[in-house]
Amino acid sequence: MAETVLVTGASGYIGSHIVANLLLRGRNVRASVRDPNDAEKVDHLSALPIASGGSLELVKMDLFDVPSVGAAVTGCSDVIHAAAALHVGNMDKQKEVVDPSFVGTQNICDAIDAAGTVKRLVHTSSTAAIRPTNYENGEVFNTEMWADDKPLTLEDNAYGLAKVGAERIVRKWHADADPETRPRLVTIHPCVVFGPPLCKRHLSGSLSYVEALVKRTLPKSLPVHINIVDVRDVAEAHVRALTGGSEEGRYLVVGGDMWMVDLANVLRAEYPDRKWPKGVLPYWMCLIAAAFHPKMSIKWARNHLRKSCTFDASPSERELEMNFRSPADAAIDSVLPMVENGWL
Repeated sequence: MAETVLVTGASGYIGSHIVANLLLRGRNVRASVRDPNDAEKVDHLSALPIASGGSLELVKMDLFDVPSVGAAVTGCSDVIHAAAALHVGNMDKQKEVVDPSFVGTQNICDAIDAAGTVKRLVHTSSTAAIRPTNYENGEVFNTEMWADDKPLTLEDNAYGLAKVGAERIVRKWHADADPETRPRLVTIHPCVVFGPPLCKRHLSGSLSYVEALVKRTLPKSLPVHINIVDVRDVAEAHVRALTGGSEEGRYLVVGGDMWMVDLANVLRAEYPDRKWPKGVLPYWMCLIAAAFHPKMSIKWARNHLRKSCTFDASPSERELEMNFRSPADAAIDSVLPMVENGWL
């Protein structure tokens, strides 16, 4: 029988591109979504081109519902666990960010044990599992590091807490399993993800940076340094990791970095007919704006503004043979679907 790849979080920004990548390779894909009948969330998946020999199956799965997780995993040879929630605005951090990562990841692991058919597991982690909440300006991070400089808390870094905890769960599960029968495990660690959104819902996460510039939400750019990777490269890294890279490998996927003002200048040059923010917002004004902005906080601003860091993604280039798109190209390609589809 043809092998099937389960992609969790398939309607999400990264998950959708993973599904697209697999289908173009002629793979059989089982895409898990919360509601296969929700057109807003799944129509873009149904519209994806499928290469000869491939197929797409949409299945209903809730990470908290053990039977649905088990049914989704059953019969699959590969699992790409990309389901996650990015903390945005006034979300319930425990219920909507941390619990799905912790409980959902454990349920996936248990379902793999029960199924007995899965040969390969690729788990979507993040640079948030590597970079601590507080870091030195100009610091360089690699995959030997963990974001555990101090106890991670919901208040300080809910997303980091979720990503560190979920990765530790999947790695402990793997380490405790029989080396002769356990699936191959690799974790992928993207930074801020840009690139073409496939539906309007994809604008709510990491593309918020680009969306804010396009909409001119602020009169000037924030003094923020952004590590950027193209979503198509993130998908490619996941698919390559099914068979490439080291067993239990951790792979950073980072295309480069830019200050937000430089990002605005790149987009201005590419789309000169649109108006773009010019210059950089003073730090004191950023703190005031952060206090009232639904997607920022004063604590976030103090920890991240006016500071830079980089990540060593050379193992991905060497072992997964990745050739990353530039941050500028990723940003440019983010804007066109927003404008053409009227998503702004």
